[in-house]
Amino acid sequence: MTIIEKQGRYSDGREGRIFPYNGRSIGAAFRRQCNDLKTGDLHFHDLRHEGTSRLLEAGFSIEQVALVTGHKDWKMLRRYTHIKPETLHTIRGSKAA
Repeated sequence: MTIIEKQGRYSDGREGRIFPYNGRSIGAAFRRQCNDLKTGDLHFHDLRHEGTSRLLEAGFSIEQVALVTGHKDWKMLRRYTHIKPETLHTIRGSKAA
């Protein structure tokens, strides 16, 4: 929390942001790096998609994942998740332990 409070001091109070960066600048830097690394068809939003899937695969509830991702309802959250059937056994096993 201390780090977050310190970052707020440097953000000039812009829209309550923690980090003083413009979203467009971050997107442009990401695209530039993808081009330099020749990653193909990778978009910054793909990271949200991947993170959402990983949280669900780790066994977090839909409500917990929605708090992190900012999704308002399950319908929107479902669009970004691709749970693999084989991971369900892993989740079940870890909850039993």
